[in-house]
Amino acid sequence: MDRRSFVVGTTALVAAGPVLAQDAYPSHAITILNAFPPGGVNDIVTRPFASALEPIIKQPVVVETKAGAGGQVGAQVGANAKPDGYTLLSHNNGISGYEEVDKLFGRQPKTTRADFIALARLVADPVLVLVNDQQPYKTLKDFVDDAKKRPEAIIYSSGGLYGATHLPVALLEKVTGIPKLRHLPTNGGGPAITALLGNNAQMSTQTISASLPHIKAGKLRPLASFGGKRSKTLPDVPTLKELGYDVEYYLWVGIFAPKATSADIVSTLNAAIDKAANSDLFKTAITNAGLEPDYLNAAGFAKFWAEDAQRSDEAVKLIGRVQG
Repeated sequence: MDRRSFVVGTTALVAAGPVLAQDAYPSHAITILNAFPPGGVNDIVTRPFASALEPIIKQPVVVETKAGAGGQVGAQVGANAKPDGYTLLSHNNGISGYEEVDKLFGRQPKTTRADFIALARLVADPVLVLVNDQQPYKTLKDFVDDAKKRPEAIIYSSGGLYGATHLPVALLEKVTGIPKLRHLPTNGGGPAITALLGNNAQMSTQTISASLPHIKAGKLRPLASFGGKRSKTLPDVPTLKELGYDVEYYLWVGIFAPKATSADIVSTLNAAIDKAANSDLFKTAITNAGLEPDYLNAAGFAKFWAEDAQRSDEAVKLIGRVQG
């Protein structure tokens, strides 16, 4: 072999080296975008999940907050991320309704459900129908009967227009036949609960994990659960289905990838996520936070998301156009 042939061959090998290295996934840190502020359910779930995922994929997993506009900022950043498996999105059921809300106002949808690949549902926290301790209602029937007698007299608080704690009220109004209640939108689940505790609102639909301390303190009273079955944490609270109302609603947290992510990378992520979500580390952290693990793998989550999105779309249409 002459010197020229050796140099050319060596150059080709050197050039091929980085290509081979890039094919090994994952080869560096993965970022999970959290579309909601610190301290909320998404944050509480995503951080221990990232810790459980790290030793499985043998790379750092960084949680980066991208909050704003009720989760839409994070959704847009996640949808537009490079589909290489290194940027994932943690979001909740708010992601289901963005397209329908944009259509309602005649806007071009900023994101659609088709922009994402559903990788896993980590938790599904049932929403409760809650009243404060200053209200006379002991049962859901008491509340419904009074609401029918006094249209728009009862105020309910939510975390914001068309958000995860606004939509279930529209479904509740539909199945119970009560007139529209008066809405007090706030800028998050915490402020909505504060409004309820201060009697600026008399009712709210909030998750078990967010409201449990106040329930235990006797400040809030759960009348019913939107869950498909009774909660182990609140076994005395009946479900709406038990009471004759065919409706379910959860505030769930899911992990997504951008739509063009390759099948090989998705397969690798699915296997790693399955192990992380079923690890003792993650389950213990979730239980300590007052949540019940309710994991669905990619196939199960995709099916659930399609069904849940129909509920969200229905609720948005029931609410109609409301200016913020």
